[in-house]
Amino acid sequence: MKRTLQFGLPIALGILAIGFYQAMYVAPVEATMGEIYRIFYYHVPSNTMGLLFPFLNFAASAVYLFTRRSNPSLAQAADALALASAEVALVFLTIGLATGMLWAKPVWGIWWTWDPRLTSCLVLWLIYVSYLLLRRFTAGGQTQTLAAVLSVFAAVDVPIVYMSIRWWRTQHPSPVFFGGPGAGIDPHMWPAVLWNLTGWFLWGVMLVTLRYQLERKRQRVERKSALNALEAEPQMTP
Repeated sequence: MKRTLQFGLPIALGILAIGFYQAMYVAPVEATMGEIYRIFYYHVPSNTMGLLFPFLNFAASAVYLFTRRSNPSLAQAADALALASAEVALVFLTIGLATGMLWAKPVWGIWWTWDPRLTSCLVLWLIYVSYLLLRRFTAGGQTQTLAAVLSVFAAVDVPIVYMSIRWWRTQHPSPVFFGGPGAGIDPHMWPAVLWNLTGWFLWGVMLVTLRYQLERKRQRVERKSALNALEAEPQMTP
């Protein structure tokens, strides 16, 4: 854990600092929206990470479901990774929704609209809120299994969020990246986009790593307590 902070934190913060400088002082002003568009450099990376880490959550949950009986040790490690990635995904989705509303108010004149992209993203956010509430407040042997099943619904919603602005006419802007003819950004904007994407990805990886390590430590303490309790039980004699 100390090594993760020692090496991961300075690298992530350094790249994010470069990304901030590029976004605020180097990238050109957008012709239509002016300076307010600079929130783009945080809205896009946070939403990208919010759609990326659910796949890690789904993969880890699938490993847990397939190994919970045959390989309990691997299953517990996978469950710890699933929990860590779910928490980080929720953080990025929250930032994405918040920056989207901050951007929408001056550009659209409203904080929120039930647009397919926004609505599907809110559904994904609610799934992960439910996931973490289930993990936090439900006791019993099936909690981890039920949480893993919820991750499947989250994984199904991810492509819906991504494709919503391609499948339906929405108030949300058309695809900027990989959107076909007319899509794209000014070449001078790319450094700010790439630095921030890299910085927030590394930040997310660091958070997942730290949270995974904490959860594994909690699992070991819980297992040790359970073994101690079994050893302390009086032995029944015939």
